[in-house]
Amino acid sequence: MTTTDPLAPFQWLNVSENEGGGALGVIFSMAFLRGLEPAEVVRRFSLGEHSGEEADFGILSERVYEFVEETHGGEGGGHVGVLQAGEWCVAIEPFGWWVTDHAVVSRLSRGCEMLAVTRHDYAAEHSFEYAIDGTVVMGYRLRHPHERSGTDPDRLNDFMRELGMGLDEPVDDAAWHAAWDANYETAVPRGFALAAKVTGVPLTPALLDRPMLVGPIAPAW
Repeated sequence: MTTTDPLAPFQWLNVSENEGGGALGVIFSMAFLRGLEPAEVVRRFSLGEHSGEEADFGILSERVYEFVEETHGGEGGGHVGVLQAGEWCVAIEPFGWWVTDHAVVSRLSRGCEMLAVTRHDYAAEHSFEYAIDGTVVMGYRLRHPHERSGTDPDRLNDFMRELGMGLDEPVDDAAWHAAWDANYETAVPRGFALAAKVTGVPLTPALLDRPMLVGPIAPAW
């Protein structure tokens, strides 16, 4: 019998720094927004100052590199690339983490449905946020799926169980260590696999080859 690993399609998002970090590196975020057009998503990121320019991932990467050089990396990547994928817009934030900041999630998700995932190896706080119309429905740190918050923290439990996530709080030190070991290496692909289950958007490397609207992230964030 052949068994398909549900995490295999998302391992390209989990390449270690020692292995080169992959196409997006070891710090990046992706957000998925349903109910908005790409230009409106860019306007929300820029607080109404920009509707985006047609570009590709190479241009986005150049803008991010220049911004990080100027700011020494403390403010994220400063730019986002947005493209349409079915019913959802995908916002790619290289070297950034703003899309899982609660205040930003509230602003971006007003009047729409939004899901966001951040990988941040240096902070060791990979995170997931699912929001509807300005309110976080469910959020968790990717290595701690048993610590869910939001107005309906169990909303995505069935999907999470399908991906092998332990949702019950560990009862003792041995269980805590076992949960940590089980989640340490698989947290990032599981988080992005969960995003794909919710949105139906296939997260393949080909996503980065598509045309996108590139715009700035407002410094006020």
